[in-house]
Amino acid sequence: FLQVSKTLEEFDVEEQPSSLLEKRYPNIKVIQSGVKQLKSNEHKIFTEDGKEYMYEKLCLCAGAKPKLIFEGNPYVLGIRDTDSAQAFQKNLAQAERIVVVGNGGIALELVYEIQGCEVIWAIKDKAIGNTFFDAGAAEFLIPKLTAEKQETPIECKRTKYTVEGSEEKERPVAASDKLGSALGPDWHEGLHLKGTKEFSHKVHIEVLCEVKNIHLQRPPLSFPKEEENIKPEEVLWPVYVELTNGKIYGCDFIVSATGVVPNVKPFLDGNDFAVGEDGGLKVDKHMHTSLPDIYAAGDICTASWEPSPVWHQMRLWTQARQMGWYAGKCMAADARGEAIDMDFSFELFAHVTKFFNYKVVVLGKYNAQGLGLDHELLLRCTKGQEYVKVVMQNGRMMGAVLIGETNLEETFENLILNQMDLSAYGEDLLNPDIDIEDYFD
Repeated sequence: FLQVSKTLEEFDVEEQPSSLLEKRYPNIKVIQSGVKQLKSNEHKIFTEDGKEYMYEKLCLCAGAKPKLIFEGNPYVLGIRDTDSAQAFQKNLAQAERIVVVGNGGIALELVYEIQGCEVIWAIKDKAIGNTFFDAGAAEFLIPKLTAEKQETPIECKRTKYTVEGSEEKERPVAASDKLGSALGPDWHEGLHLKGTKEFSHKVHIEVLCEVKNIHLQRPPLSFPKEEENIKPEEVLWPVYVELTNGKIYGCDFIVSATGVVPNVKPFLDGNDFAVGEDGGLKVDKHMHTSLPDIYAAGDICTASWEPSPVWHQMRLWTQARQMGWYAGKCMAADARGEAIDMDFSFELFAHVTKFFNYKVVVLGKYNAQGLGLDHELLLRCTKGQEYVKVVMQNGRMMGAVLIGETNLEETFENLILNQMDLSAYGEDLLNPDIDIEDYFD
C-alpha cells in the first residue's frame, strides 16, 4: 500500500488463506459460504450450506456482477474476477479475431494488452475511454494501439484468487452467478494475452454503436467487404455480431466489458431496502442502509448523501476499499454510541491507474461532470509523453486529468481542495517553464 497524496493511493492485492486473518485477529471468524437469504426483521442470515447466523450489525459488501450484453450465450464472455480472466486467456489462445464491447477501464486495458489477434472494438461513444477521458486524451492514447508493444517482464502478485475448497471444481465459462473477488488494478499482469497470429496489435474501432444482435450462423448480409485488415468473406466464423450501425463482423468470441450491476439479488427478497436508480442499496453518510443495523459498502451500495462538490461515486477498487474501511468505523462508533465525522477520502474524487502503459491520475470533476457549460478547460500536451487537462470554473480548479509522469497530482489535489482563486494565472497555470509545484508548495 502506498499513500501517493492525501486522497490518492496505490496498492497491491495478495491472496492469503483466511486462517491467517483469523490467527492475526482472534475476534474474526471467516465463514466460506454464499448467502441464501437475509431476514432483516429477525436479524438473521441464512447461508447456502444450510446454516443460520444471528447478527447485531451487518455490513453487505457483495460487490457487483458483470452486465453481460447477452446472458447465457456461450460466445459472450464477461471479465470480472480471476476465473473469468483465466477463461478469457484460454479462449484467446485459439482466437484469430474477437469483438470487444464496452469503453471502460477493463475494455481499455484489454484492447491494449491483446497481441496476435484482430480486435474489433465497439464503443457507444465518439472516443475511446469515455469513462475516464475526453476526445483529446483519447487522441493522445490512440498511437499506442498501433505501436509495436515493448515486452517487459512483469512480476505478478495477483496470480489467482480462489475460494478455499473450490480448486477441483471446473467453473463454467462466463458464469456470472458465482462471483469471485473483483479483478482490481493490474488484473492482466502475468496473463498471457496472445492469439494465434504473429503480429502485435491490430485494432479496428467502431464508434457510436452498440450490439444489436448475435448470430450463430453467417447472416445473408456479410459485412464489411471493403474494410482493410478484415478477413475475406468466405471464412466462416463461430459467431457473428450485428452492430446498430448496420455492420456485421464474424469472430471467435465476444468480450462484454459494459460495466457492472450491484449484486443485491440475495438480499432484496422480503426486505424493504431503499434502492438507488443504478440498482445499488442506498446508504447515508455513515454507510447505513434504510434498514436498521444494516450497512453496505463498495460496489453493492449507492452513495445517497449530499456529496462534496468535487466527489462522485464510481465503482472502483479504491472507493470500495475506502468505503469498507469507513463502514467498519461507523459500525463500531454506532455500537459505542459515539458520533463520527465523514472520512476525508470522500472530500475529493481521486483515482490513479495505468492505461496503455501510461500512469493516469483523475481528480475531482475531471470530465466537468455536472458543471454544465459554465466551465473552461486548460490543456497541455506533449505527444507520446504527457497529457494534462484542467477543468476550471469561476477561476477555481474543479478537476484534472494527468496522463504520463507529470508529478502534478499533489499540487492539483491541493488546489482543488483549497478552491484558491487562480484567475490571475490564466493559461500560465500549465506553462511548462513555470515550476508550478514549487510555486504553490
